[in-house]
Amino acid sequence: MAHQADHDAVSSGVQVTLDRSLLPEKPMHVVVMGVAGCGKTTLARKLQRMLTWPYAEADDFHPAANIAKMAAGHPLNDEDRWPWLRSLEKWMTEHADHGISTIVTCSALKRSYRDILRHAHGDVIFVELDADVETLRKRMTERNHFMPVSLLHSQVATLEPLRPDERGFRLDSETSPQELATTVIERLGLHTVPHV
Repeated sequence: MAHQADHDAVSSGVQVTLDRSLLPEKPMHVVVMGVAGCGKTTLARKLQRMLTWPYAEADDFHPAANIAKMAAGHPLNDEDRWPWLRSLEKWMTEHADHGISTIVTCSALKRSYRDILRHAHGDVIFVELDADVETLRKRMTERNHFMPVSLLHSQVATLEPLRPDERGFRLDSETSPQELATTVIERLGLHTVPHV
């Protein structure tokens, strides 16, 4: 899964062979961010198929204590999040040091959280997915995830949207995943696998 040392892309147990011809000259990390239910994983998996880059789901980096806390309906505090974010930043840096770009999903709700990820070697670009609360609530009730719907309010209250001086952009997550992925690819000037 996300902690593997190899540079093949892994998603839901499906191995995707990295096509190095699709890598930008300088390693880049595309961090798909936003509150629970905004569609981070759906977009990231679409990007992974198009780019073949390694993909990390930030949820896989949480220690068991964090998962248990959220599953019990308690929001994480900053002290819970710092080690989690640093482990994700380390994964990003390890890949960049081998010339490998990555795709990452992470809530990255606060600027201070994003600042940690920005320490990763390479270019870190945030793609924030935006949706109204009712859409988020509906999506959360329909998915199988350890985070209960009751934590949505806490996530929305904590979110600090991207500021103009941060590298990245916001997209409407109610747009189709294919359109979102195409927009990301075009805005970042990336090359993709043909006919994906």
